[in-house]
Amino acid sequence: MRVSDLVKTFEGRGEPVHAVRGLSLAAHAGRITALLGANGAGKTTTLQCAQGLQRPTSGTVRLLDADPWRASPDLRARVGVMLQDGGLPQAVRPGELLRHVSRLYADPAPVDELVGVLGIGSFLGTPVRRLSGGQKQRVALAAALVGRPEVLFLDEPSAGLDPRSRQLVFDLVQRLRDQGTCIILTTHLMDDAARLADYVYIVDRGTVAVQGTVAELVSAQRDAPLVMSVTLAPQHAAALRADPPWRSPGFAGVEWTVKDRTVTLSGPLTPELVREMTAWATRDDTLPEAMSVQPRSLEDVFLEVSGRDAR
Repeated sequence: MRVSDLVKTFEGRGEPVHAVRGLSLAAHAGRITALLGANGAGKTTTLQCAQGLQRPTSGTVRLLDADPWRASPDLRARVGVMLQDGGLPQAVRPGELLRHVSRLYADPAPVDELVGVLGIGSFLGTPVRRLSGGQKQRVALAAALVGRPEVLFLDEPSAGLDPRSRQLVFDLVQRLRDQGTCIILTTHLMDDAARLADYVYIVDRGTVAVQGTVAELVSAQRDAPLVMSVTLAPQHAAALRADPPWRSPGFAGVEWTVKDRTVTLSGPLTPELVREMTAWATRDDTLPEAMSVQPRSLEDVFLEVSGRDAR
């Protein structure tokens, strides 16, 4: 999938609504590409254009080298879409649904195999309206996979799943990636994106704000934000308030909080400042109860980009 200079404008009350403003991105075979953004950022409209559900105002979209807006049945058969709300008919039973969907394809994946991999056999005969959110998610994923798609769109694939089901879905998605499927993932769970994505686009105000691999986006440069937490033993708790190092000029720009016996510092913690904190926490040959240093996470990057304004 390739999107170039995409613009999508909707008619509004009085003024047009510019949902997407010159956005460009690409997703490749054998890779999981995550598209992240706050509500209203433009990611949903972008994906609707990529799937052929919305017609771009301008720019180009190519899905398997074709225009998805004018997609033929053959092209649509090569694409799988899993929506967060499932889009499943509420009265039908999963077994009936999957068998019906499989008959729409020339070479469908074995339904029994998908049922086994996704662990949905125990509720094949239960109407969709009576399924839990996580069960509906697994049925929707199975329906998206029946046609052996070359391109797979996944919208919040782990929403509502328990840890075991979440792991099943993760394993399956990674296996599909390794088999050469192009996977486009959207999620509000930053841990999922960090774990699964080979490449990440973060969208803000209708355009790509930052992009890169997870490692590139969270890389701890010398002046990149770090978080350091130290919990002192009870006998040394008074040191938290007795002229601690973070009150010195060298820690300017570093934010800190103290709660009970724990101090947490956040900001541009250089190696020198980390060493100073470590020396302070271990003076007199004592050890703190806990100490950790963490680089910024993908969620930190997301909030830097998308958290500037309430939406």
